[in-house]
Amino acid sequence: MLGSGGARGVAHIGVIKWLEEHGYDIRSIAGCSSGAMVGGIYAAGEFAAFEAWVRSVRRLDIINLLDIAWSRSGFVKGDKIIRTLTEIVGNHTIEDLPIKFTAVAVDIKNEKEVWLNKGDLFSAIRASMSIPLFFTPFPYNDGLLIDGGVLNPVPIAPTFGDDTDITIAVNLDAEDDTVVPEQAEPEPAKESGSRIQDAIAALSKRLTWPPSRSADEQPVGDIFGVALQAFETMQGTIARQKLAAYPPDHLIEIPRTASKMLEFHRSAELIDLGYRKAEQYLGGMKGR
Repeated sequence: MLGSGGARGVAHIGVIKWLEEHGYDIRSIAGCSSGAMVGGIYAAGEFAAFEAWVRSVRRLDIINLLDIAWSRSGFVKGDKIIRTLTEIVGNHTIEDLPIKFTAVAVDIKNEKEVWLNKGDLFSAIRASMSIPLFFTPFPYNDGLLIDGGVLNPVPIAPTFGDDTDITIAVNLDAEDDTVVPEQAEPEPAKESGSRIQDAIAALSKRLTWPPSRSADEQPVGDIFGVALQAFETMQGTIARQKLAAYPPDHLIEIPRTASKMLEFHRSAELIDLGYRKAEQYLGGMKGR
């Protein structure tokens, strides 16, 4: 079970690499948000290409992947991200994957959790990773789907009927003071730097409220930043409740302080962190 947590979800790659290297046979995956992205791509058998790409992502790449929607329901459409992943991984249908896979989302129109275990793989991933306010909701049947972390950030229940020996959950919202030190990144070219500044300036202007009424007044807050922090706080609380109610055989905890939600340019560090945490929590076990 691969939990939600934005860029911290890249740590799932390190966990999976550790499991493979130590003889584990992964037969079923349930994922939420970035956990659905990593888990779905692994289930499709295209992990190496995806890892190589995500390790190469830089700040400018993240900006270029944001197709701004300026919609009342979300700031980013998400089409460019999904199109890029499809180009790397290819088109896949969930029923045809060699590993059983379920993506978890939430239908806000009908107020219920939704398990996506059939149909187009990347449609399921896109629905599961629809962070409220950031991504626009994903239309599905007669509903609208948003990030599964709203109700189930560590989706254990979808695996209850699976024929497996053990269940391993990865929680990305652990309360831990461990912080991954950010490594320096080469400065972008001058032209690219101005593009980043323009994009950030445009986002900042739209994500602060209320707007300044005069040259002397300053915006009182960053709406997106506050909403994101509130979402992560909610996820952490729900994750603890879900894990207490449905404890897995083994739990790997990734600290919430490891990275901010959109720091995908730190993927190499986060993959290494996931690998180390898998060793920490599972190192005394034998592969199956």
